[in-house]
Amino acid sequence: MVNALSSGGSAKLVLITGVSRGLGRALALEMAKRGHTIVGCSRSQEKLHSLSTQLSPDDPSKHLFVLADVRSDSSVAELAKVMVDTKVNNAGTINKNNKIWEISSEEFDAVLDTNVKGTANILRHFLPFMIQNKKGLIVNLSSGWGRSSAAEVAPYCASKWAIEGLTGSVAKELPFGLAVVALNPGVINTDMLASCFGSSAAVYPSPESWAPNATTLILGLTAQDNGASLTV
Repeated sequence: MVNALSSGGSAKLVLITGVSRGLGRALALEMAKRGHTIVGCSRSQEKLHSLSTQLSPDDPSKHLFVLADVRSDSSVAELAKVMVDTKVNNAGTINKNNKIWEISSEEFDAVLDTNVKGTANILRHFLPFMIQNKKGLIVNLSSGWGRSSAAEVAPYCASKWAIEGLTGSVAKELPFGLAVVALNPGVINTDMLASCFGSSAAVYPSPESWAPNATTLILGLTAQDNGASLTV
């Protein structure tokens, strides 16, 4: 992989993890519509191809979509060879509703590995380039359940509380000019919400209706927002 992408004028290169579905896909579509170039990763080649075709059917080289697993340090190290302006740590998963003593260690680990370790892998490999270039923004997707709690989603709550703490700590380590923020997207009708709420998830906004406000907020962030804990 090489850093072959470029953007002109005020356009940005935006990395979105977990880009193939839900909030990640909606963000990619909205940002691309506004003229920004997307670098996206996912574990589904089929969904990446579908998104690439939708975004740029006549120019496949406009955006870059990479099969990558944020849980893998070596996979993220390869991804970090692409220089981007803004990184959105969106990749995430949730446990099936259950009491903590009925959740297997494998399921608990899967949530923490994706939501926390995946975010840490992005920070580990992208921050040195940001520091070298003296600019850059990382947005870590948090949750309302990273600032409160709910029954039967303890692993997910634990992971998002970790994102809040991780973001705050890293913000204190960054030199001036860089920013990392925690962003609660709000309650959105995604597959993950449906796994918790069932059919009642349908009363909440869709990712597509959420994306315009989220995109405006993310693209408006500056170094002055470093360490902020925000909500769309």
